[in-house]
Amino acid sequence: MSEAIAVDDLAFNAHGLLPAVVQHARTGEVLMLGYMNREALHATLASGEVHFYSRSRGMLWRKGETSGHVLRVVGVNADCDRDALLVAAEPAGPTCHTGEKSCFFTPLSGRSYAPGVGLGELLSVLRARLAERPAGSYTVALADDHDRLLRKVLEEATEVLLAAKNGDRQNLVWELADLFYHLAAVMAVHGVGAAEVDDELARRAAGGRR
Repeated sequence: MSEAIAVDDLAFNAHGLLPAVVQHARTGEVLMLGYMNREALHATLASGEVHFYSRSRGMLWRKGETSGHVLRVVGVNADCDRDALLVAAEPAGPTCHTGEKSCFFTPLSGRSYAPGVGLGELLSVLRARLAERPAGSYTVALADDHDRLLRKVLEEATEVLLAAKNGDRQNLVWELADLFYHLAAVMAVHGVGAAEVDDELARRAAGGRR
C-alpha cells in the first residue's frame, strides 16, 4: 500500500484545478465528475463531504448543499501522475440534478455499466422500510417476528446448500439472492452496517486469514 501524499504534492493544472471522479464506495458505479481547487480539496478532506470548485460560477460549492443529496467521503486517491482524483463516497440520495443516481446515464456507444444492488444499497432500502413501516412490507413482518427471521436465514441457507449439491446453477443464484436478502435483514434489524462487515473482511485479509 502506497504512503499518503500531501495536497501540495498534487499536480494542479494551469487554472489551479484537478478533475475529480466520484465513485460509489459500495457498488463501484461512477457517479459524477467535478473539479477541485486546493480550497475545495481541503474542505472535502476536513468536512468528510465532497466539495467542488464551480468553473461557471467561480466559487466553492458543497455537493448537495441545496438538494441535501450530499456525498460522504470514504476515501480519496490520486492517480499515478497526481493530476486527477478518485473520490469514493456514499451518496445520500441521487447524485445527478435530474434525479438519476449517476450523472452518466446518457448512452453514446456500447453497453452501459449497470451495477447490481450492493449490500450497502440493500441495507439502505431495508432501513427505510423499518423506519417507514409501510403496510404489507415483508421486511417489517420479519423484523416484528425475530424468530421467524432467524428461521428464514436457516431455511435459505439450506436451500443454497441443496442447489449447490444438485449442481443447479440457476436455482443456486436465486437461492443465494434470497439468503443475502435475509442476512441483510438481520443486519438491518441489529443495526450492523455494511462498512463494519467490510472492515472485518479487510482485517482478516491483512492478517492472512482467508
